This record gives sequence, C-alpha cells and structure tokens, in this order.
Amino acid sequence: MKLVTIVGARPQFIKASPFSAEFRKHNQEILVHTGQHYDENMSEVFFDELSIPRPDYNLGVGSGSHGQQTAKMLEGIENILLDEKPDGLLAYGDTNSTLAGALAASKLHIPVYHVEAGLRSYNKIMPEEQNRVLTDHISDLLLCPTETAVSNLRKEGVIDGVVNTGDIMYDAVLNNISISEHKYSGGKWVDEIRGDNGSISETDKYYLATIHRAENTDDPSKLSIIFEAFASFDKPVILPLHPRTKKLIKSIEINTKNVIIIEPVGYLLMLYLTSNAYMVITDSGGLQKEAYFLKTPCTTLRDQTEWVETLGNEWNVLSRINANEIRSAIRRELTCLSYPQPKTFGDGNASIKICNAILNGG
Repeated sequence: MKLVTIVGARPQFIKASPFSAEFRKHNQEILVHTGQHYDENMSEVFFDELSIPRPDYNLGVGSGSHGQQTAKMLEGIENILLDEKPDGLLAYGDTNSTLAGALAASKLHIPVYHVEAGLRSYNKIMPEEQNRVLTDHISDLLLCPTETAVSNLRKEGVIDGVVNTGDIMYDAVLNNISISEHKYSGGKWVDEIRGDNGSISETDKYYLATIHRAENTDDPSKLSIIFEAFASFDKPVILPLHPRTKKLIKSIEINTKNVIIIEPVGYLLMLYLTSNAYMVITDSGGLQKEAYFLKTPCTTLRDQTEWVETLGNEWNVLSRINANEIRSAIRRELTCLSYPQPKTFGDGNASIKICNAILNGG
C-alpha cells in the first residue's frame, strides 16, 4: 500500500515515529512535512531523536494567519497527491496541517485516515476544535485513542469507519522513556536547561510549564496573570518557551521571578523533565497526556480539555487564568498518586492497530 502522511507540528512528529516504523515494514509511506513548525528545536530535533524517516517533501509554509497557512498547505499537498497518486492519506491530530491534508485528499477522492479522531473540547473558539471536527466529518477511517472519542463521534452520527486503536502517543512514551532516563539521569539534564533567570541543581524539585496557545500567549493580561502565579510558587518553574512568546514577555516587561526560561527542547529531554517534575502546568493537549502516562500530576491552564480521561482522581485539574485559582490548583493534595490509573489509552500497541485498520479497511 502507498500512503501519504502529513506532519507539521511537534505532536505529529512524535506520533509518526511508532506508526512509520510499523507501516514501512511492508508498505510505502510518503512523508510530507508542511513546515508549520520550522525551527530546529521544534522540528529537526524530533526527526533526529525519534529516528523518523526524513520527509520526502517539505512545503516550508512557516508562520502566518490560519487562512494563509492552511491555503498554502492545501495547494502544496494537492500537487503532491496528484503526482504521487497514493491509496490514502493519513493525518494526525488537530492542526492546520491536518485539516489541509484531509481537505486536499477528500477533494481528490483519496481516502482520509484520521489518527486521534473523536476528540472534543466543545469550545469552537479554539482553532484546534474547528480543525478536528471538520477533519472527522470528511474522514473515511476514524482512528480513535479512547472510548470517549468513539462516543463523541456517535453523538454526531458518525459510526462507520470508527475504530478504537488506543493512543499512539502512549506507544511513543513507552518506546522512549528508558532512552530518555539513560541519556539525562545523574544530573546530565541540568546543563541543558540553564536559562535566563538562573539555574537549578539536580536535586531541586521543580514545576515544568509550557504556554503556547494563542489565547494565552497573545494576551498580555493573561500572560501577566500566569507569571504572577509562577512568582509565588514554592518551587522554581522550568519554562521552555517559543522565541516569539519570549520576545513578547520582554517587550511588555513581565516579571519572570522564580521562572527559568529556556529554549524549546527535544522530545527525550521533555520526557525526562516531565517524568521528574513535581507537577506539570500547561495549556497543551499533548503534554497533559504525557504527564498522565508518566504519572506526573498536571494543572491545565484552560477551561476545558479534550482529554477528559486525565481528570480522573485529579491527575489533571483545570484552572482558569486567575492567579489565585492557579495557586490553589498547584497546592492541592496529590491524592492521585495513591490511585492506579485505568488503561483508558490502550495497551501501547496503537501503531499496530492503526496499521491493521488501514490495511484491512477498518
């Protein structure tokens, strides 16, 4: 079978690693990198660390408005599909790359296979929610990570072609956590995270934070509130930060007390930092899951989450952008550590199940 796979952002590179390794054993995959994430720390390092095959095409789209970005991708992917004539197109998650790939294939009557189908935050203001809903409704095979996702699709009348494969990011975590621990244990991680506001020792407890959603990074008042909360935490906050957001923070003179701001890091180091953090604080969907898989408590700076399974026993707690609420959430008693986690994300063999579903037509 010949398959075109679309990737363009950090979580998609991670998901592509176990799938490509499995699918390419007996089939042909054409990997298309849209260039949605294009700097080395957010793109190239993932291909190197995860041994993902180099992309056959790189559209180099880069940044831009949602309309500009999606339009450029749509045109580029359509041309590739016309040249390659694949048997299907695989798209991951909920990015502009995902929607562009699905639209291009659907218009050409090429089957669309959507990995991570059925997720819903029920907040249509979020571009990710728009992308995932639209992609699901033009997909031929909907590869769901959980039973909740299957149920969400059923509520929308989508039943045909729906398969619960488990979560492919769980595969990636299981495949790479021991490599991460070996590479960064014994204090080897400390030199990697020396940031603008000081350093940390290998024995220090810390919070790991990420802030990347436009609703937070493009709003100076929200950024100020988040950093106000960080300044009062009882442990330092390690914060890998996109250069654009870092520049904005400097321009509006936000107080970064108690925060160690570092460049975006590779997957293996992020796994290590997540696994060994006291708590993760994030607005990222993928990091919520990775924290859950690694049994690290999480506080999510959003009003809702598409990963509702992580909320059980307060492994993950939602917080509005309010300094007191954030403080309250991170100071909660971590009773979650006393509870076993149900296997709601599968058994770590999602890549095999996704391959079988595609090859067998569901």
